Amino acid sequence: MRSRSHSTLPIPVAQPGTIPYHARGINARRTPSQGARSMAIDTATHAATLDQSTRRQQVVRVVVASAIGTTIEWYDFFLYGVAAALVFPQKFFPASDPFIGTLLSFSTFFVGFVARPIGAAVFGHYGDRVGRKALLITTMMVMGLSTVGIGLVPGYDSIGVWGAVLLTLGRALQGIGVGGAWSGSVLMAGEWSDPKVRGFTTSFAQLGAPAGMILANGALLLMTAVLDDASFLSWGWRIPFLTSIALVLLGLYIRTGVLESPVFSEVLLTAFLRTGQHVPYYIFTTYILSYGTQVLGFSRSTILNFVMVQSTFSLLTIPLFGHLSDRYGRRLITAIGCAGMVVVPFIAFAMLDTRVPWLVFLGILLPMPVHDMQYGPQAAFIAESFPGSLRYSGSALGYQLASITAGGPAPIVATLLYSAFHGSGPIAIYIAISALISLACVVALSHKAGALDAH
Repeated sequence: MRSRSHSTLPIPVAQPGTIPYHARGINARRTPSQGARSMAIDTATHAATLDQSTRRQQVVRVVVASAIGTTIEWYDFFLYGVAAALVFPQKFFPASDPFIGTLLSFSTFFVGFVARPIGAAVFGHYGDRVGRKALLITTMMVMGLSTVGIGLVPGYDSIGVWGAVLLTLGRALQGIGVGGAWSGSVLMAGEWSDPKVRGFTTSFAQLGAPAGMILANGALLLMTAVLDDASFLSWGWRIPFLTSIALVLLGLYIRTGVLESPVFSEVLLTAFLRTGQHVPYYIFTTYILSYGTQVLGFSRSTILNFVMVQSTFSLLTIPLFGHLSDRYGRRLITAIGCAGMVVVPFIAFAMLDTRVPWLVFLGILLPMPVHDMQYGPQAAFIAESFPGSLRYSGSALGYQLASITAGGPAPIVATLLYSAFHGSGPIAIYIAISALISLACVVALSHKAGALDAH
C-alpha cells in the first residue's frame, strides 16, 4: 500500500488569480519598519496570481535552476575534497610524513562541515524573512569567491604554515556557503511543485551532488592528463578552483531569473537522518581516493575515473528513487536504503581489497545506488516532515547538522581506523552503524508524522 504520510506536505499551491491565506496572513502582520522583508514576501503574493502556463514554465525553470545551482555549489565543495586527498598533503603539509599530511589535509576538509550549520543558521534565518532567491544568490557568491580564493593560496614553500591557515579559512567560507544553499534550492523547488510529484521535482536539486563530484573529479583528472606530476602539483591543481568563477556567473544568471517561492512556512530542526547516507558518501567518494592510491596501489587517474562513473550512475538513480518515493512513500524507500547500507559496505570493501581492477570498480560503484535510495527522497522527506514558522532555517539546520557528526569526520575516522587496525573491516562496521542510526531516525520520524501533519 502506498504510504502517504510524507507525500502530502501542506504546502499550499496557489491557484490562478488568488492570494493564498498564508500570504495574506503574513502581509497582514507586517509593520512599516519591515520594508525589505515585505518586498520579499510580496513576491509570494505575486506568484500566487500567475496563470497555469506561466506557473508551469516557472516550475521548470526553478527545477533546472535548483539542479544547476546545486551542481556548481557542490563542485566547489567537492573540488576541495578531491584536492585534500591528492594535492594538499604535499602542497601545504610537506614537512609531515604521508600519513600525518593526509590526516591534516582531511582535517581542513572537516572544517567545511563544521561551518555548514553556521551557514544553515545564518542563511536560514534570513531566508525565512527576505526570501529564498536573494539568499541563494548570496550563497553562490560566497561559494564561488571562497573557491577562487583557495586556488590563489600560496603553498608551504612560499608562506609556510600561513598557507594552511588561509586554506582552512577558505574552506570555512565554503562550508558557510553550502550550509545555506541546500534548503533554499530544495524549498524553492518544493514550494512551486505539485505535491503529487514533489519527490521527483525536488530530487533534481539532489543531482547537484553527483554532478558536482563528476565535474570536480573530471577537472582534476583533465589536469592530471595534460600535465606532468611536477606541473600539476606546482600550479595545475589551481586551475579548476580559479575557473569556478565562470560557473558561478552562469549560476547567478540562472538564479536571477527565478521568481521567489510562493510560500514561507514553518519547519522544525531535524538531525541525523542523513548519517547513513553522509558517512558512506564521503568514504566512497573522498576517502576512497586516498585508499585507492595509497593502500590499493592504483593510479590517481584510475580511481578518479572510477569515482566519476560512480557519480554518473547517481544522475539516474537519484531521480528514480525520488519518483519511487512519490509512489511508495519517503520512509519506505529511505528505510530500504538504510537497511541496505548496513550490509553493502562489507561487500564493497571485500571487492576493493582484492585489488582486481574490475572488482575494485564494482566496490566503488555498489554503495552508490543504496546511498541514492536515501538521498533521492531526502529533499522532500525533510521538507515535508517538519512544518513550522521557520522552514528554511529548520530544514537547513536539519540537513547540515549531520555534516559535523557524519560527513566531515568520515575521511578522518576512516583514515584512523585503517591505521589502527590495518584492515577495512572496521571502516565497514563504521558505515553500518551510521546506517542503523539513520534507520532509527526514519522510525522516529514516522511516529511524529501524524502530529506534524496536523499542523
